[in-house]
Amino acid sequence: MSTELTVLDDGENLPASLGPDLAAAIDLAQAEKASSTQKAYGTDFRLFKAWCNAKGVSALPAAVETVAAYLAAEAKTARPSTLGRRVAAIRYAHRLAGLPLPTDAEGVKATMRGIRRTLGAAKVRKAPAVAAKMLEMVATAPNDLAGRRDRALLLLGFAGAFRRSELVALDVADVEEMEAGLRVIIRHSKTDQERQGVTIAIARGDVACPVKAVREWLGAAGIDAGPLFRPINKGGGVAEARLTDRSVANIVKAYAERAGFDASTFSGHSLRSGFLTSAAAKGASIFKMMDVSRHKSVETLRGYVRDAEIFNDHAGAGLL
Repeated sequence: MSTELTVLDDGENLPASLGPDLAAAIDLAQAEKASSTQKAYGTDFRLFKAWCNAKGVSALPAAVETVAAYLAAEAKTARPSTLGRRVAAIRYAHRLAGLPLPTDAEGVKATMRGIRRTLGAAKVRKAPAVAAKMLEMVATAPNDLAGRRDRALLLLGFAGAFRRSELVALDVADVEEMEAGLRVIIRHSKTDQERQGVTIAIARGDVACPVKAVREWLGAAGIDAGPLFRPINKGGGVAEARLTDRSVANIVKAYAERAGFDASTFSGHSLRSGFLTSAAAKGASIFKMMDVSRHKSVETLRGYVRDAEIFNDHAGAGLL
């Protein structure tokens, strides 16, 4: 059984006659979701289950009234976006167990609509690490091993519009230096759950070059195979394991603070949004942006373009 999504962790729904085979089937079913999604769903369902236990009601299967009451109770402290994810986790748990979906009932949907209307559903947007800010951030990197790693991670993460999970999943074999820049193979991502893989190009930089930064990090760390980005211990030793996606967010925040920015407004996503915002402001083709970011929808990218061009040819220009 997967430890990330422990919907059936107590074994109460596993017939003894099927035993390990059914457990393996559940693991394979869970593999359709990214590990980060599995982890989030697992945490969300455990919270729901704990609430149900405290109320003396069943979590699996859960009644429509139970889910609606849970959402109303949690709405006092949780954001609508968080509750939406918890609904998805409860739904997925019931799907895996082959049970009716209480989350599809109108009562639950109406409760969520009421929560969004009452509390608002606007996303809290993190600040994009646009090109100018990125240059200021990497300029603060010390010239030691950790500084070289962080500089390479920030520049590559920005230049490739990487999600943090994609960035830490890279191996040395996935990166090939060429005359024009880097060819990077992304073997698995949020929009590529079947692991077909995609190759993107990383352009060289004039002021801060991601190609040079990656090369210098690998040379200084003595890494020629395995994970590209790794932890460094207090003694300066480079670990065999890879960094976690949480580490990426921490590094982005740390360097934002070093550069004098409000670190609380930055996250791991700031690398990705920073590239897209900067490219849009420069007038890059939305389709060329999609080549790098691997977005499936033009509509998703249109928001970045609109933000970058919000004052261009403004209807109110010159009126006052």
